[in-house]
Amino acid sequence: MATGMGEWSETKDATEETQKICDQVKDKVEKKTGENYGVYTAVKYREIVDEQSFLFKVHVGGEDYAHLMVVQVTGTQFPAPPSLRGVEQHRTKDAPLVPFTN
Repeated sequence: MATGMGEWSETKDATEETQKICDQVKDKVEKKTGENYGVYTAVKYREIVDEQSFLFKVHVGGEDYAHLMVVQVTGTQFPAPPSLRGVEQHRTKDAPLVPFTN
């Protein structure tokens, strides 16, 4: 659990809701990486609840995983779709899910 406002939560198992968020940025991930993912399954995530920021670990086939940074603005009359902030490619199943910039 996050210990205070603005801190990342512990890593949690992905849910149906987190998969939906990942699905909404898949085209942007593929454009950024130049890949076309046949497999694209969210497996883990972390979040900053008060900022609606997410880190996702997504299985993209074989032994390959991608880490995504995504922001989703909610709580407004017209919520915006999730925004992809970064992608780390060629991660492993056991690679820690840590914030990054790119």
